[in-house]
Amino acid sequence: MSTPHRNPEASHAQPEDLVELGRIVSAYGVKGWVKIQPHSSGGNTLLDVNDWWLRAPVPPGGTGVLPPARPVSVVNSRPQGSTIVAQIESVTDRDIAHNLKNHTVWVPRGCFAAPEDDEYYWVDLIGCQLYGMRDDAPGLIGVVADVTDNGAHALLKVERQLINDAGEATTVLNARGRPVEILVPFVHAHVHAVDIVSKRIDSDWPVDL
Repeated sequence: MSTPHRNPEASHAQPEDLVELGRIVSAYGVKGWVKIQPHSSGGNTLLDVNDWWLRAPVPPGGTGVLPPARPVSVVNSRPQGSTIVAQIESVTDRDIAHNLKNHTVWVPRGCFAAPEDDEYYWVDLIGCQLYGMRDDAPGLIGVVADVTDNGAHALLKVERQLINDAGEATTVLNARGRPVEILVPFVHAHVHAVDIVSKRIDSDWPVDL
């Protein structure tokens, strides 16, 4: 059973760099534990950090505006199959834990452990522009809107972009006015360089595919 590292500088002011890493799916046991379904690649961070932020779901018919998140302290947590079970401070029985169902779990990006060489947090890849090859020269494919997993490797969900006459990247829309998306495998065979600071990914993926 893990007892994650606590950040002594944790504040009750909501951080600006919160990242959603999972969702509470149910109560666990009778002593107030909860079961969390981590989002892709979010499990390790949830286990490593014990200052979480919980955000209640948007009620049906609501404005769609996210409610403010509130901080909670995690007393204990551990993997449970593909999920995580955790004991949250002041949650002492199953009824209280049940009331947290569908709350999302957030952690400040600044609390993430430093990735290993040649490893990247998926949240850092989102917003990067992906460049591919056209006639042996780099060309813009689009911007990474999301990252998914097909079970074998990560996939970049890329919204197609074109460079307009002003030199600006504009999103390509389909007949319904929605962004045109493609999936690009995030594997060494295709991705050659990742620059998180410059928000750029270089690959050999065909620009016109």
